[in-house]
Amino acid sequence: MTENQPTDGRADDERAQGNDTEKPEVDADDVEAALRQVEDPEAGVTVFEAGLIEDILVDGGRVTVEADLSDFPPGDAEAVTATMMRAVSAVDGVERAYVEQVHSTPEVEGRELGLGAADRVIAVASAKGGVGKSTVATWLACALAADGESVGIFDADIHGPNVPDLLSVSGPVHSDEDDNPIPVETHGIELMSVGLLSSSAPLAWRGAMAHDALQELYEETAWDDPDTVVLDLPPGTGDIALTTLQDAPVDGVVFVTTPFHAAVSDTHRSMQLFAENDVPVLGVVSNMGEFVCEDCGHVHDLFDGADPIDALDAPVLAEIPFTDEMQASPSPGDLPDHVRQLGRAVDDRYEAIWSVDVPEDAVDIRGLPSEERYDRVEAGWTDTPAGETFHLVSDRDPTPVRNYLGELTDAELGPVEVKQPNPRTWLLRTTRP
Repeated sequence: MTENQPTDGRADDERAQGNDTEKPEVDADDVEAALRQVEDPEAGVTVFEAGLIEDILVDGGRVTVEADLSDFPPGDAEAVTATMMRAVSAVDGVERAYVEQVHSTPEVEGRELGLGAADRVIAVASAKGGVGKSTVATWLACALAADGESVGIFDADIHGPNVPDLLSVSGPVHSDEDDNPIPVETHGIELMSVGLLSSSAPLAWRGAMAHDALQELYEETAWDDPDTVVLDLPPGTGDIALTTLQDAPVDGVVFVTTPFHAAVSDTHRSMQLFAENDVPVLGVVSNMGEFVCEDCGHVHDLFDGADPIDALDAPVLAEIPFTDEMQASPSPGDLPDHVRQLGRAVDDRYEAIWSVDVPEDAVDIRGLPSEERYDRVEAGWTDTPAGETFHLVSDRDPTPVRNYLGELTDAELGPVEVKQPNPRTWLLRTTRP
């Protein structure tokens, strides 16, 4: 607890002189109004808007402000505390002001376990370390949150989990009644990371240990119904990437690279791994390709020669220069223009891949158990008039359905067209004889 006494000495003078003048009663609304003028330096909003104030307690001329400053580094927490105490002390009638730091306990009701709790999971990957992958992943989460989405970020870079440092977040990690870990929240974004559990100890886990630990976090983390979880993967195509492809429902991946020929060549191979595992590549972020000289104002390329990223068979979602603002602590309240562009580009690309134009009369067998699929197909085929088009949408390869349609009709089945607009959707079209 931190205490602040009035700096003008009036209360001490009045006690020394035996002045019995009645003090004005402190109004909690006045205290709140004063605190609403104090800004969270990281988020660029007031401490109230940032959700830091837990309670205001008034006892005569003594005011205690309960605040959750656990997301701040010690130096920043002390600075915010001092600013709040000065603001409260200036309120009429306040004799003593206190700021008591508390750790809020997250709500445990209504949470869902595992990455499947999110409407979509977007991985951010890189073929090499040092290309700014975690920075891009964290800024992407902030960009999506700034557009009104409920966002989580899962730091799966198990040997170098630095997303908590980027967001200036520390533990403790609370758990629900079944000991499932609950993400830490900062700036309205949920964060889960091995770095929050390790107390900054070096992580030297071998493959099996890393696989087991990550799989448990994938399955047991209790999320608060996020729209999107951004998944920050370790660089390369090792065990962790393969574990993710096997155990996590990834809906798309964003690759981060510098425009350096060796990094781009490795990125191409990494993209193939994800594509082979039916994870759509949303696109590529070209990072740190140039900087603007502060003295002359000219743009300078950091890598010579032609841009090798053009040879990758994927759209470039954003070209992010090397700037001071990209090195700042990411926050949804203060987004660089390049980050806003990246958030919009990821949304547009995701929509283009996963939005499927399904005819209204299509027979939809997605999600049905096997025994019901053939019954639904037979009913739809029977209801289709001769000479009319039969449409089918499935979440599996519909080749067996093609053979089944041939068994259902006496006449020879005409051409059957099959398309796969995304990894989990097939469309079949044919004409009933």
